[in-house]
Amino acid sequence: MPASAIVGMQWGDEGKGRFCDLLAEDADLVVRYQGGNNAGHTVVVGGEVFKFHLVPSGILHSNTTCLIADGVVVDPAVLCAELEELQRRGVDASGLQVSGAAHVIMPYHVTLDKAEEAHKGAGAIGTTTRGIGPAYADKAARVGVRIADLVDPDRLSGRLAGVLPRVNALLVHLYGQDAVSADDVIDHVRPFAELIRPRVVDGRAVVIEALADELDVLFEGAQGTFIDIDYGTYPFVTSSHPVAGGACLGTGLGPLDLDAVLGIAKSYTTRVGAGPFPAEADEADAALLREAGQEFGTTTGRPRRCGWFDACMVRTAVALNSASSIAITKLDVLDDLDVIKVAVAYELDGQTLDWVPSDPVDFARCKPVFEEAEGWKRNLSGARKPRDLPPEALAYIEMISTLVEAPVSAVSVGAEREDTVWFEE
Repeated sequence: MPASAIVGMQWGDEGKGRFCDLLAEDADLVVRYQGGNNAGHTVVVGGEVFKFHLVPSGILHSNTTCLIADGVVVDPAVLCAELEELQRRGVDASGLQVSGAAHVIMPYHVTLDKAEEAHKGAGAIGTTTRGIGPAYADKAARVGVRIADLVDPDRLSGRLAGVLPRVNALLVHLYGQDAVSADDVIDHVRPFAELIRPRVVDGRAVVIEALADELDVLFEGAQGTFIDIDYGTYPFVTSSHPVAGGACLGTGLGPLDLDAVLGIAKSYTTRVGAGPFPAEADEADAALLREAGQEFGTTTGRPRRCGWFDACMVRTAVALNSASSIAITKLDVLDDLDVIKVAVAYELDGQTLDWVPSDPVDFARCKPVFEEAEGWKRNLSGARKPRDLPPEALAYIEMISTLVEAPVSAVSVGAEREDTVWFEE
């Protein structure tokens, strides 16, 4: 398929990076379409662990061009640090391009993010305090700084003159912080701007021309469907559109140009931060899943909340994203369980629901209806073909596929590239 998107079906942390890395081998262009360095994609190759926050996960393939597109918010310091780390580890990142229309996370965005979270107290959202929300807020308010501004000193000065009075009013009078000076901001970002300038391109033109040339383009989403700013559990959401439609909004891709959507879902469910979680396990089972799955944030290191596979969530995500198929990750985490629970429906006010309610207040009141699947009590790490999987594991995969109304195209049984079982569609 010339244009495919990889999308998270849950609350993020599903393992999108590993599938982006796998599919990027055959892609000409990999495009990150939204989010910022609040995302963390982990890829394991030959025992080496790579953790990406802004750089697309396709960067490990030297034949693939990678683009940070218009819909991403870029912290220039983080991007340069990632590129420096890749160079240190011998990875050729010369194929990375950055859209001039992508917005920039400025130092004052990080300061505002931390101050706003602290100001909310018990009502804090639980953001990563990386400045993502304030950067997107400035974008919507039309006072943001874009990459094209960052690399042009005169334009940058003009943009700062327009935004800093408002920023300083908030910092000083609402949050009790020191004011920010334009000179300090410019001095901070100048060295990063110099490093980024040679990589700046017209991102939408890159995408449009690649599709016109019938190249294989892979669109990489960050986070997951249920922290989408519109379709997630608002207000416990991110500030962008992780759904497949975000690939159009964030890149210049036309809606009819997306040929396939691969949804990624864990064999169980996790989320970070506050918000409703109907299928959340009790503490004993959550601890088992967390330890077996090493469920700690790639970006923050925070322990993730853990629960059972929620078929209502993934069924809803399949519909929201027009998912062509799904890939199930971390199936091996369930190896030692005698019984595996699956939330197959919700109960709310005497009604049975098969979908996630659009009102997060109702979602928080949903009670899960669980069914049980038999565990396989076998180490799956050596499986490479469907025939290598025990009948109980195949039955669990078929159960999920039936419940979410989408075919399962692959499952992962370990962290390495080769620890993947592909199913013929």
